[in-house]
Amino acid sequence: MGNKKKQILNLIFLLTVFTLTVWAVFKGQDLELIFSYIETADPLYLVFGIICVVTFIFGESVIICYLLRVIGHKVRPMRCYLYSFIGFFFSCITPSATGGQPAQIIYMKKDDIPVPESTLVLMIVTITYKLVLVVLGVLVLILRPVRVMEFLSPVMFWMYLGLALNVFCVTLMMILVFHPRLAKWLMVKGLKLLERLHLLKQKEKRLKKLEASMDRYHQAADFFWSHKMVVFNAFLITVIQRLLLFFVTYLTYRAFGLSEESVVTIVCLQGMISLAVDMLPLPGGMGISEKLFISIFTPVFGAGLLLPAMIISRGISYYSQLTISAVMTGAAHMIIGNKRRQP
Repeated sequence: MGNKKKQILNLIFLLTVFTLTVWAVFKGQDLELIFSYIETADPLYLVFGIICVVTFIFGESVIICYLLRVIGHKVRPMRCYLYSFIGFFFSCITPSATGGQPAQIIYMKKDDIPVPESTLVLMIVTITYKLVLVVLGVLVLILRPVRVMEFLSPVMFWMYLGLALNVFCVTLMMILVFHPRLAKWLMVKGLKLLERLHLLKQKEKRLKKLEASMDRYHQAADFFWSHKMVVFNAFLITVIQRLLLFFVTYLTYRAFGLSEESVVTIVCLQGMISLAVDMLPLPGGMGISEKLFISIFTPVFGAGLLLPAMIISRGISYYSQLTISAVMTGAAHMIIGNKRRQP
């Protein structure tokens, strides 16, 4: 009952933010003119954009499958693909993408993947996912490419905030992954605190179960600590994965016949938007992503094409991702969610 209530509240929040975003973006705009511009976009580039989004989701499934197999779980690639769709769907509809991993863990448990191991694998996925943004942000702020910094100058506060939040998050998760004794100590202390506050009944069985789970987590963490190349390989795959999603904005740029700005400039700008909004408590960075897009890309697309470009770029990179993931999450629920355990 509690989960259903939370899902309803998330849905209401999502629809509220979406409504406010649409109102803020289109207030006072000539919708007929905007859509007439959209009709001029080359559909071939937009098809390539959809392919980039699907490949982006596929990229995470490759990493999950790779990490699970490394620690001894013979999972099928199609199963991992479904886990990825589940993760992206719930990430798209929850603030700060907090719902993705818990949902993935639930479905992976149905496939007999222990929670401590799935948690560790998904933490590594998240670390590499956020680390790509951190590396991009640090490189841009150190190298300060003139053209990129010129476009970013109106929104530097958001860039620094996003970088700081992501560095904090990555550092915390790396401590938990690569210092499993500390992770176990924190979890046990947290459980005892909840019992002391009478939020949980004191049960010796629960404590032993938690300690056993954390011991298994410890073993998996030790394995990854001694196989650093595995984590590095996951990072390299994530670099390609994230660049594919940022590339959607460049495809949108080319769809309108524009070519003055380089692919590197456009991809860097879109990556910096992702860095800025990634940790903010908004589903899919909705609202702030549109605001930053308008602030950064006005001189790139020009006033006339700006809103049509934003609709297409966000429509492909976020809303098509949400729609496709929703459909596949429904399929995953039928395939995995209703799986009956053999006696």
